[in-house]
Amino acid sequence: MAIELINTGSELLLGRVLNTHQQWLCRGLADLGHTVARQVAVPDTGADIQSAVREALSRADLVITTGGLGPTSDDITRDLIAQLLGRKLCVDDAALRHVEEFFTKRNRPMPASTRVQGLVPEGASVLMNAHGTAPGLIIDVNPNPFRSGGKASRLVMLPGPPRELRPMFIEQIAPLLRNWFPTEGAFICRTLRSTGLGESWVEENVAGPLKHLTDAGLDIGYCARIGEVDVRLTKRGGGAQEAVAEGERIVRSAIGDYIFGADDESLEQTLVRLLTDRKQTLALAESCTGGYLAHRLTNVPGASAVLLSGLVTYSNEAKQTFLGVNPATLAGHGAVSEAVAREMAEGARARNRADYALAVTGIAGPGGGSEAKPVGTVFIALACNQETRVLRRLNRYDRETFKFATSQQALELLRRRILNLAFLD
Repeated sequence: MAIELINTGSELLLGRVLNTHQQWLCRGLADLGHTVARQVAVPDTGADIQSAVREALSRADLVITTGGLGPTSDDITRDLIAQLLGRKLCVDDAALRHVEEFFTKRNRPMPASTRVQGLVPEGASVLMNAHGTAPGLIIDVNPNPFRSGGKASRLVMLPGPPRELRPMFIEQIAPLLRNWFPTEGAFICRTLRSTGLGESWVEENVAGPLKHLTDAGLDIGYCARIGEVDVRLTKRGGGAQEAVAEGERIVRSAIGDYIFGADDESLEQTLVRLLTDRKQTLALAESCTGGYLAHRLTNVPGASAVLLSGLVTYSNEAKQTFLGVNPATLAGHGAVSEAVAREMAEGARARNRADYALAVTGIAGPGGGSEAKPVGTVFIALACNQETRVLRRLNRYDRETFKFATSQQALELLRRRILNLAFLD
């Protein structure tokens, strides 16, 4: 089955808004056993939208559009597609009533312009929007004037806001897809997430042992990001579950100590889970990351059970006042040093009575470096009852990426301590 995705919105092409629909919908479709053959983003102009839809309908069994269903002047997808297919726009009483009730329930006046959302192309099925006013639409294009032999296609139109689109897809579209396009055999996908290794090193160590499985149809993919490399194993059809499971065993055997999670599990989720399971606690002392470690951990539900405090001690005075760093240490070694990182971690642990404490101090740049401590230098300390360990790293990135990379290294240091794994040099 061929699926194409069309994301409408000039803001996407201006770089003002990140196109999250492409990634999210492709993932949702893949989880149902379908892969997207083509994806395109187009501006809010009539010619571009109609051209993209016409071309997609000439090739695909299923075309999904996002955006352009609202009440404003640039929401023109519904009108343009109706025009393209030669269908009149008609008032759908249920859709219009839904819009009216949306405002009534909120004690807000209903702008006259919002009534346009009650108009639907003739013959379209309406998907009620539980989180907004713009309904989704389904059109069976049969016969399809743009496809060889008039072969039928389905056109699904989803609202643009993610908080409206995602529930609509999960609750209404996904069940329909299972009925419309039943998959032949199982589709299994497993992603193993690692940190501390390069993409080439990972491939060199897993590709050989996996060869008998890839020769038999197992697909392996690699995705590298700052501080992480994912290994993706996928297979469709008979024996897919067994092949992916065997592939996972092989990958874990080759690089298991570096794998922190699977599928959607982040490193911070792993840490919160490990600490929660052991009923252990953590304190943070951050300088150059400016609270980014705390930000990542507190994004995880349940973090309050393990994270006692997060201190951003950006100045020398704050390091002394809140962490008890010795002024002589600061004067003798500088704020960015192994000695100061050590005292930061030990001070945070002692003052919070935590099982563990992480501390980071470094030079995010672009200025402030020296020959001995160039921009990107960072010291990461972990204090616990066994020892205080300090790592020195050089993260030559922009400031935002520097903070992520440093936080990744700090969290991985803690993961290895908890699991008694060998520390990375």
